[in-house]
Amino acid sequence: MVHHEVCPQCSSEDITLLFRCTDYFTSKKIFPVFRCTACGFTFTQDSPEESEIGMYYESEDYISHTDMAKGFSNKLYRIARKIMLTRKRDLVEKITTLQTGRILDIGSGTGYFASAMKESGWEVKGIEINEKARNFASSHFDLDVISPNDMPLLKTNSYDCITLWHVLEHFHDPVKYLSEIKRILKPRSACIVALPNFDSFDAKYYKSAWAAWDVPRHLWHFNPSTFRVLAEKEGFSFEKITTLPFDVFYISQLSEKYKGGLMGFLKGISKASVFSCLALFKKERTSSLIYTLRKTDI
Repeated sequence: MVHHEVCPQCSSEDITLLFRCTDYFTSKKIFPVFRCTACGFTFTQDSPEESEIGMYYESEDYISHTDMAKGFSNKLYRIARKIMLTRKRDLVEKITTLQTGRILDIGSGTGYFASAMKESGWEVKGIEINEKARNFASSHFDLDVISPNDMPLLKTNSYDCITLWHVLEHFHDPVKYLSEIKRILKPRSACIVALPNFDSFDAKYYKSAWAAWDVPRHLWHFNPSTFRVLAEKEGFSFEKITTLPFDVFYISQLSEKYKGGLMGFLKGISKASVFSCLALFKKERTSSLIYTLRKTDI
């Protein structure tokens, strides 16, 4: 069990319980979520050790690690994923100003994004901790996917872009990964990071039932200000924020499912429509955000 006596971000002792969240996905165990009153950093308290957390991913419903997941919500996820693959590819090309190059996808899962980039002419490598997902990506898409343990073997200043789509919040040591990312990025190249946003309209509405808390798999919880602090502390320039507009629909209907009651799917979709409209006027309150970081040193 990992217990923090001080804030992992600023080392302040002024940390307080925000609320307790249930792991609705696998264990049904309850985990406390704490917030630092000094800097606002928010984190899962008493989370499993890195050597033990694998059991909390062991489900066919964990769709980023398997394509076996069933149910309407997972069908919705697949539809959104297919639409977003094109948007993500276009975003990479816009941010890098390149049509082809070398890209590293960290947390590549079953390989759909990496495969889309490969089909567009990019030289692609993936990093994935789950062996089954690595094997799926390799056998279905002929992708080169390595274990995180092999990341230090990657050459310095060798990638035009590095992507992390809803991954950084899972790492026990995100600082170590950001340091490695900075090392292997080419000078002035971009790191694109997608994260849930605990300041979103849907997070504020669902409170502890918000599906994107996803304890204990999500160890760290960010909003734009706390992620900016982390990124700049590790030597990146914080360049821009864009949105993942479809995430709110998946998260809201899943949150309604966790709350129980009738018509959960329809309630989730209708409420997500409201949250989505509100976020048109306040981008920083969108359910999920994409951050562009730039390696500043030469």
